[in-house]
Amino acid sequence: MSTPNDPTRCPLCGQSNHCTQADPARAGEDCWCFSTPIDPAALARIPPADIDRACLCPRCAQALPPDAPN
Repeated sequence: MSTPNDPTRCPLCGQSNHCTQADPARAGEDCWCFSTPIDPAALARIPPADIDRACLCPRCAQALPPDAPN
């Protein structure tokens, strides 16, 4: 049995994904990803079991190095 995915964590790096859609306290706010281009290579790296379960973090979505600011 696998561990349930945490919708607040990036499925690639495990850091906070800053997703407003996963945060009930921020309901109704647009998420950062609504206006940010997502790197197709990053989407291709998401494990099949994690697709549509949690958002990427801004860093992974843009294929930025780990030390880049969000």
